[in-house]
Amino acid sequence: MTTWRFIHTGDRSPAENMALDEAILTAHSEGIVPPTVRFYGWNPATLSIGYFQKASEVDQEAVANEGIGFVRRPTGGRAVLHDKELTYSIIVAEDYPGIPRNVTEAYRVLSEGLLQGFRALGLGAEMVQLASDEEKEKYASAGSAACFDSPSWYELVVEGRKVAGSAQVRQKNVVLQHGSILLDMDTDQLFRMLRFSNEKVADRMKTSFLKKAVAINELLRAQGKEAVTLKQVEEAFRREIAMGLGVELVEETLTPYEIELSEQLVREKYGTDEWNLRR
Repeated sequence: MTTWRFIHTGDRSPAENMALDEAILTAHSEGIVPPTVRFYGWNPATLSIGYFQKASEVDQEAVANEGIGFVRRPTGGRAVLHDKELTYSIIVAEDYPGIPRNVTEAYRVLSEGLLQGFRALGLGAEMVQLASDEEKEKYASAGSAACFDSPSWYELVVEGRKVAGSAQVRQKNVVLQHGSILLDMDTDQLFRMLRFSNEKVADRMKTSFLKKAVAINELLRAQGKEAVTLKQVEEAFRREIAMGLGVELVEETLTPYEIELSEQLVREKYGTDEWNLRR
């Protein structure tokens, strides 16, 4: 069986987390490291925004008051509060056997293990396919700045509500897909840090969001089941991602090159206002 590298880098700062994803992508593009699955967390809890998102949609004073970190991702999508979650990244060359050139089809392939991970935890997860007008209407967003507001093609839902937020970028002939697997979600805190034209609009957006987004333990409690721990989630998703990709994940560590490059990227990119507030 083909082996890929598995790395768990623990809880890192916002800038470090984005820098490490990019450093691994670069190292893989240069043939220094194999395809890699990485698990990580955040210290402090962090609000990340998508590459194309306007920083003005975020209330930076509220972010500071909440004691929350802030970073712009290299991938698209909208704001995500990274706190009680498992964050994953998958980094693999575009020409790797079985990886579709089409972005949405690549989501389907790379997310198969995520789908099975949710099912392994006892949740009836399914992949969204927005092929019909009925499905598009069902998952239509009210338009808030929050990522989990609505699913895209091949994203994962349980009982019609989004349970994982993933985003993808392709650079240097390499695919980077990363995303959030929420154990619990503090929607009030998330919406306190986003800007809206008035309180009425904020309340409407939050109500809509709660109908379309959900965390693992909320679903399990609603079924009368025990909440799961982060360790249980990590074990389930490591196993199922490997099966979904048809590979063996071998635990390794970051190379000195990746560490050095990530430190440079923190200094010059992800730790700077020039990057984080660029739009």
